[in-house]
Amino acid sequence: MKLPPYETFPQMFSDQIVLREVQSSDIKDIVEISFYDAQPAFTVEKATEIQNSIDQDYQKGSSIHWGIADRQTNVIMGTLGFYRGFDKGVGELGCVLKPEFHGKGFMTTAMKLVIEFAFYKMELIKIIAVTTKLNTNAVKLLRRLDFIEASNLQEDKIEYQFVNKILANQ
Repeated sequence: MKLPPYETFPQMFSDQIVLREVQSSDIKDIVEISFYDAQPAFTVEKATEIQNSIDQDYQKGSSIHWGIADRQTNVIMGTLGFYRGFDKGVGELGCVLKPEFHGKGFMTTAMKLVIEFAFYKMELIKIIAVTTKLNTNAVKLLRRLDFIEASNLQEDKIEYQFVNKILANQ
């Protein structure tokens, strides 16, 4: 596997978005969607602490976190990445998008780019995503991207999986 950290932080592009490293100048734009260990940030200071923790996890090789930026304005609309390590070739994917950007296809595009990166660059075998049953938008997104429901967890959470069938059979 080819896991983080990388010599150069990987960027990915589509017609509408760029997935890029979150910079300190972006923090003010992502306070409302900044979380670490399910704890939200309510201030720029807390969002900065969270981003510093995420950056440290990246340097340790246990995560990678992209900002989803508008290709025209470069403003961050959301974030996504892999968290909690890569044990046995499995990455847990998490994502969040600011409400004003919901329903426009940005997260679908971002997830497709990251899934491709995970399987062909990082050489992961499986991607998991955990959400609640009540998060119907996330459930629809995961199903649209061909994730399959793997197990029901505590507190009305569901684990979805996407398996790289080529690498899993090696």
